[in-house]
Amino acid sequence: MRQKYLISRNLERKELKIMEYAVLNKDLNKVASEKLRSDNFSLVVEETYESEIIKKSISLGNNALVKTLRTRNIFPISPYACKIAETIRELYGLSEDGDWELFFDDMDLIPAE
Repeated sequence: MRQKYLISRNLERKELKIMEYAVLNKDLNKVASEKLRSDNFSLVVEETYESEIIKKSISLGNNALVKTLRTRNIFPISPYACKIAETIRELYGLSEDGDWELFFDDMDLIPAE
């Protein structure tokens, strides 16, 4: 599966939002990832977190942050969750609002022979 996560921090609303998108159309399975367009992705889930909870989790370490990010609705696999957590730590290191997009392809997890 090919997924992308849009992670955005809003200082005014004091929140972090993660939107998970995935390529759901099986006809696109053979399309190279770099050729995919934004409209090839469908929104799967959107989760909003209070910034104070995220900041506290960041201060407690990566495992605490990953645990906070995983909810009933959004539960990325470990390699993706760690990358998302790393990105959020960087985002919270900034003094302004910010958005980041992460792309994952499960085929990248299969070892080359």
